[in-house]
Amino acid sequence: MHLNIEAAWTRLQGMLQSLIAAIPNLSIGVGVFALFLFAAGLARRAVHSLTERAGHQPGTALVFSRLASWAVLALGGLVALTIIIPELNAASLFGALGVSGIAIGFAFKDIFQNLLAGLLILLTRPFRIGDQIVSGDHEGTVEDIQVRATLIRTYDNRQIVIPNSELFTNRVVVNTAYERRRLDVGLTVGFDEDLATVKRIILEAVAGLRDVLKDPAPRVVVRTYDDLGVNLEVRFWIEPPVRREAILAQDEVLEAIVPALREAGITPARPTRHVLLRREEGGPPPDEAGQTEWVGGGEVPRRRPG
Repeated sequence: MHLNIEAAWTRLQGMLQSLIAAIPNLSIGVGVFALFLFAAGLARRAVHSLTERAGHQPGTALVFSRLASWAVLALGGLVALTIIIPELNAASLFGALGVSGIAIGFAFKDIFQNLLAGLLILLTRPFRIGDQIVSGDHEGTVEDIQVRATLIRTYDNRQIVIPNSELFTNRVVVNTAYERRRLDVGLTVGFDEDLATVKRIILEAVAGLRDVLKDPAPRVVVRTYDDLGVNLEVRFWIEPPVRREAILAQDEVLEAIVPALREAGITPARPTRHVLLRREEGGPPPDEAGQTEWVGGGEVPRRRPG
């Protein structure tokens, strides 16, 4: 028992001596890391300032300044470790990091892919914060472009988180990329109507609207025709091209066109239903018998009242 206590005491003394011997290296390592911490703050502010001067948006400057700060801190941590633990030289440290980096890369492949896509989106700027975009089945306003994902606020006040890799590799429609946007509304008139007169009435009704731009001027074009009549398309431009103004402008144009056509005696074409009456064999005449209405190839019995 006496021998065990003596061995433990000897071991404890050795540990204390090693700790005392490591205090200078530990102090130097902490001091070096503190210097790198200060340098990381300088790098963050410098990169943020340079990025803003280059004309990038504030979100881009913030992301790149953080990346610069993290890189300086990572380097400072490695230097501090080599000072505190002299046996850990740079070659062995970077070799261990290389082996572990491969494993980490496979494990976090999707995260790194979204990170790279986010950086490319911030650099190339296909869309910006505040733009209204359409990606797949999702449409809304871009609220934030983060390193991993982009946040979109839908028009019914929901938030959608879309990975940056999906936005970078797939098609994205930016509704607010330009200052003006063309809108279309369609209507159908009968074959007997004079198209020149119809176009003139529509253009006169649209010309006085507040949200419709005079340059480029509105136009009415014939798109197709079908069983109902001639299909027309009214094309006009608005500014700014956000969804709220687009919907209100379309509503305003339709409210102006329909009364103007009605006042001129022109009514939009509507679908019609043909009813065929047949006399049942051995039954009374059609005005007394049950009537059969033919709809879509089938027959529906219908009795006259009384």
